[in-house]
Amino acid sequence: MSFPLYAPAEEHDMLRESVRALADEKIAPHAAAADENEEFSWDVYKALVSADLHAVHVPEQYGGAGADALATVIVIEEVARACASSSLIPAVNKLGTVPLLLSASEELKSRYLRPVAKGDGMFSYALSEPEAGSDAAAMKTKAVADGDFYVLNGTKMWITNAGVSEYYTLMAVTDPSAGPRGISAFVVEKSDEGVSFGPKERKLGIKGSPTRQVILDNVRIPADRMIGAPGTGFKTALATLDHTRITIAAQALGIAQGALDYAIGYVKERKQFGRPIADFQGLQFMIADMAMKLEAARQLTYHAAAKSELAMHGEPQKDLTFLSSAAKCAASDAAMEITTDAVQLLGGYGYTKDFPVERMMRDAKITQIYEGTNQIQRMVMARQLLK
Repeated sequence: MSFPLYAPAEEHDMLRESVRALADEKIAPHAAAADENEEFSWDVYKALVSADLHAVHVPEQYGGAGADALATVIVIEEVARACASSSLIPAVNKLGTVPLLLSASEELKSRYLRPVAKGDGMFSYALSEPEAGSDAAAMKTKAVADGDFYVLNGTKMWITNAGVSEYYTLMAVTDPSAGPRGISAFVVEKSDEGVSFGPKERKLGIKGSPTRQVILDNVRIPADRMIGAPGTGFKTALATLDHTRITIAAQALGIAQGALDYAIGYVKERKQFGRPIADFQGLQFMIADMAMKLEAARQLTYHAAAKSELAMHGEPQKDLTFLSSAAKCAASDAAMEITTDAVQLLGGYGYTKDFPVERMMRDAKITQIYEGTNQIQRMVMARQLLK
């Protein structure tokens, strides 16, 4: 009896090799400086754009590479192995544009996906607010209809790549009496009058990717920039996260792989008591556990990506919500454990900025928090199982 091997296709393996080569050459050398200087690396962005890896998920009809969800995961994973901050370029471009792919008019898709595919602008996603984090439906940002326009007022918080992205998928309340069904989604441009950004947040990790508030002060935009019908914004936001939590899982996998690879190289070279510390069984068990957790999370993430791909092509997957939450949760928890163990394996050196594992440990932490904390993921999973 023959059956297809449960594995990525040959094209996926070739893609991984090419992204890893680019990441090793063009991204890894800048990672420590991006972290140290807390600066977005436009050189890395240009390198990704020239290799068409900055927004691989955009369909070919809009000038994109048309990569499937698994290919997108592999790109993010391999970039994150070198630099977690840089992996937010392909990841957040996907997060910002999936709402359009799911719900926008053909005209709106064409208008905004083409410049993203060309590398003329990045797309961020603006859902959270100072008082509306895990409880996103409690948002206060308002959009009031005014003829053929909407006027937006409010503040969005924790917006990844805010200020460097040209475009923002932004959720706002259009009908305050309707609860979550009164929230609509819009495209806001950086250049719109009344759009400004708060100071850069001073963060533990992913310092090479700016996180800022997006402030809307009487921002007047054409009504045709609404994504989907009025009142469907929250539904679109939740459907988006079913696809994009998987990209956070991918980022976590990449960070963990980078830390594991570095730790393995180190323990084979480092000598104590007259022999490499890799000879000591206690450390061998740590390495084995790290690799086992990583591979388990990777298989779950790839399985979720395959489901995401089917769902994007109109085949509903009833377990997608569960699987995307499980992948994000498992991969981010694994990344935190693996990077912490990598620091331990390097001993005192692991605790210094001269070696990359301390940065990877700091970067891994956010994957347990953003796009829904892992406590929220467990609630989502339980709800799916018990309904």
